[in-house]
Amino acid sequence: MVKPDRLTDLECAVVVQDLTVAYKEKPVLWDIDLKIPKGVLLAIVGPNGAGKTTLLRSIMGMIKPAAGNVAIFGQSIAAKKRSIGYMPQRGTVDWDFPTDALDVVMMGRYGHIGWFKRPSVNDKKLSLEALDRVGMADFASRPLNQLSGGQQQRVFLARALVQDADLYFMDEPFVGVDAVTEQAIIELLKELRNQSKTVVVVHHDLQTLADYFDWVSLLNVRQIAYGSVADVLTPENLKITYGGRSSFLMHNPVIT
Repeated sequence: MVKPDRLTDLECAVVVQDLTVAYKEKPVLWDIDLKIPKGVLLAIVGPNGAGKTTLLRSIMGMIKPAAGNVAIFGQSIAAKKRSIGYMPQRGTVDWDFPTDALDVVMMGRYGHIGWFKRPSVNDKKLSLEALDRVGMADFASRPLNQLSGGQQQRVFLARALVQDADLYFMDEPFVGVDAVTEQAIIELLKELRNQSKTVVVVHHDLQTLADYFDWVSLLNVRQIAYGSVADVLTPENLKITYGGRSSFLMHNPVIT
């Protein structure tokens, strides 16, 4: 596997340079450099408050950095927005919003059709196919607030899939799901990777890193290390990232 320092910009889906983000002058991310290769499954890992979600949103242009630059497939974020799919953190979604599963998935088509146009028959067909891929076809007309946590996550995964992107960002997709749903999600993410898509996931469980992901970024305001899971997941790097909790975390799932 290619080493991070040997990656050229042309080999990368994402290039982050000197990224700093601050809230009320307090740094949340500090001087981040990150190159994400095309066609990998990458996990962003670190303790609570490490800036993982902030990094994801900054790369997507949802948060304006205090300093630094981001390139998506060698271009600006604005130029490549249609190449990006996004699955938000479950806790940020209003699950009582009066809509059904199919309508939520069709929202993922608006990047292609525009916000002021009605979805076409083909958009509905693609959305139903996405629901079928995540095992939710039978729940297309079910109100969102009547779905279980795992079913809701599957719906939002389907919304990301129907965007037909080259680069996917997913914020804690495994939180609040059962083992069957988690396995179904990771199989879909691996399928995307095998289609040469790039998938970036905020993740918590150190135990599953080696099974689920190719690359990992260890983050705690600063980037501690990044590269292949085998190279990065060392006791030394984990101790710097998590402090004295690293040994415990390697043998116990992280609960958030």
